[in-house]
Amino acid sequence: MPQTLADLQIRVDKWIHTYGIRYFSELTNMACLTEEVGELARVMARKYGDQSFKKGETHDPSEEMADVLWVLICLANQTGVDLTKAMEQSFEKKTKRDATRHLNNPKLAPREQP
Repeated sequence: MPQTLADLQIRVDKWIHTYGIRYFSELTNMACLTEEVGELARVMARKYGDQSFKKGETHDPSEEMADVLWVLICLANQTGVDLTKAMEQSFEKKTKRDATRHLNNPKLAPREQP
């Protein structure tokens, strides 16, 4: 079933209070977010970059992406951020700022296939 950001914020909050007892402190969760982003970076570097996987490492970045989102939602809940509202504001800001910026960037021209 599709979930909105608001639905996910509610579900994470219910899970925390049911199974996690309480949220970790905001600073601890910020450190956890950094750790999860690092784990995602490791998978991406091995799957799409020049590094190779070690035996037993996951090749699928989806689990790490979900972990990043989980901790980000925890931080949003703890700090009173409505992620839906924040994303709408971000879209508006980026649209105003970047309406033609990327269209005129030669670095983003389509790449020719060999």
